[in-house]
Amino acid sequence: MEIIIHGDKIKVTEAMKDYIEEKLGRLNKYLENSDDIRANVIVKVKGHLQTMEITIPLKSFILRSEETQEDFYAAVDKTIDKLERQIRKNKTRLMSRNSKPSYEFNFADVEIEDEEKEENKIVKRKTIEVKPMDEEEAILQMELLGHQFYMYKDADTNKPAVVYKRNDGNYGVIESE
Repeated sequence: MEIIIHGDKIKVTEAMKDYIEEKLGRLNKYLENSDDIRANVIVKVKGHLQTMEITIPLKSFILRSEETQEDFYAAVDKTIDKLERQIRKNKTRLMSRNSKPSYEFNFADVEIEDEEKEENKIVKRKTIEVKPMDEEEAILQMELLGHQFYMYKDADTNKPAVVYKRNDGNYGVIESE
């Protein structure tokens, strides 16, 4: 696996790079043809908090995890654990999506934990009226409802869009083409 490491407001030392590479090496047992895969790692510092963000784009989907801790090494460990958990949790979903197991994963090494055997299912379906509005009004509506996201029709483009609250407290917008 090719690992690209960037520091945001921090100089990533050789010891930090070695630790990240060692821990990411744990994922090689899950990935077939891991030499063709690129992992993008971003190390961020804000105050005394260390944030580790790892994104691994694969052919059919993206593995992504982000964790913030006071200790750099704890952030790395938690981020890798989340990625492993994503692979284990979605093993059955990934295998059932294709009639044969995904060529990107080596599922022989993946064990399903008891708590992960129950597959998530859709338990509620809702139909909404999507009204034209601008981003500011959509944010206001979302906050009034107390939701983490809000779907609306952009008044300028007349296309569906979603505004959502990010972990850092800011907002994001997802627009359709």
